[in-house]
Amino acid sequence: MTKIYHTFMIEMKLYTRDFFSFFFTFAFPSLLLLLYGSIYGNEPTVYFDGYGTIDVSIPAYCAMIIGVTGLMAFPLTLAHYKEHQIYKRLDATPVGKGFVIWIQTAVNIIMTLLGFLLLFIVGKLAYDVEYEGELWAISIAILLSIAAIFSIGFLFTSIARDSKMTNLLCYLSYFLMLFLSGATMPKEMFSDTLLSISKFLPLTYVVDLLQGTFNGEALHEYNFEIGMLAGICLLCSLMGAIFYKRKNWA
Repeated sequence: MTKIYHTFMIEMKLYTRDFFSFFFTFAFPSLLLLLYGSIYGNEPTVYFDGYGTIDVSIPAYCAMIIGVTGLMAFPLTLAHYKEHQIYKRLDATPVGKGFVIWIQTAVNIIMTLLGFLLLFIVGKLAYDVEYEGELWAISIAILLSIAAIFSIGFLFTSIARDSKMTNLLCYLSYFLMLFLSGATMPKEMFSDTLLSISKFLPLTYVVDLLQGTFNGEALHEYNFEIGMLAGICLLCSLMGAIFYKRKNWA
């Protein structure tokens, strides 16, 4: 337990020192929520099928947070440790690289959930937001979404030859999905062309699933989104594991 605690605290401190990850996990979603809330308010509107702007924005911003941790913080940390031979040194200790990778995964998941919590608190205090969804359904949607997006980041680190290539893959995928999945701007504002593009982005299915479950819709109404995210998780995890077996950790 001592080993777990100390390793966990070290990785947690390293996460908080990464300005990009920390800012976009905690500050940016809340600032964006307050900005759009000050412009549009949260009155129910036909435009969002009877929900307010903040009602549909919070689940979408949760998807944004998952994108930050799963496509940026987690894979870029793995790539940085690999390139600087940190894992090689860890393999010479009783800790081992596998243990640290699991701790890094746990830290990023916890930071994701804390980012959600802060966003909900801001939404509740500023706009008295409430959701009709059942906790178990929302929890399943969140965990599946995290697993799917994290598996993509894991795959990127397994196929990239160095941290520069990992950076390129992560930045391109993150910003593409950030603006074209509905995570920042509602898809109701998209043209037909953008809507067609969004269907090829995994984060789109995260946004759809989270918005549906948060608003009280049954999980079975999102079987397609669930199937897509589960398939992405399994495929990317399997491919990542295969490529990592061939990867030189020296």
